[in-house]
Amino acid sequence: MIMHEKIISCKGEEVLVLISKNRLSKGLKISIRQDGQVKVSIPTWMPFSLAEGFVLERIDWIGDNLAKIKARGSDSRMVLGDADYEKHKESARIFIKERLNYYAPMYGYTVGTVAIRNQQTRWGSCSSKGNLNFNYKLFLLPLDLADYVIVHELCHLKEMNHSKRFWDLVSESLPDYRERRRNLKKYRI
Repeated sequence: MIMHEKIISCKGEEVLVLISKNRLSKGLKISIRQDGQVKVSIPTWMPFSLAEGFVLERIDWIGDNLAKIKARGSDSRMVLGDADYEKHKESARIFIKERLNYYAPMYGYTVGTVAIRNQQTRWGSCSSKGNLNFNYKLFLLPLDLADYVIVHELCHLKEMNHSKRFWDLVSESLPDYRERRRNLKKYRI
């Protein structure tokens, strides 16, 4: 991954913007982490100058969102390092397997491979082969939100999409999944 740094002035503050070229990117994507770090992901063929222009066009949006993050405080930050991953990985594995063992029988599912990872952008995923991957940080979330992610990925074993059938499956065990999904958005990885 090729990285480029740009410092911009935003509402009277200097803000560091990290621009990365990613072979999986299909277009420009801007995000702001809970720690205030501004990240831009672009396809490998795109010049950095185009990304810089993209950032400058959205300077007001960046400033507004940085202000919201500061106002919200540190309650929902999930900024952790590699040492935290090593420290919590096995506890997360035990916790996630316990929760899977609780929910899988409700659906009549057999869970195959479960991987615990230190992902930067996802709470969980389900591969086409039925392997489940979870972010170790689930272990640090409130139980109702961790359960939402676990049930969400578990339901992908039957429905590999987000159709009405998929959400009907999720609601079988979590009728309040919409509220849980909303609350999960307060926590950034």
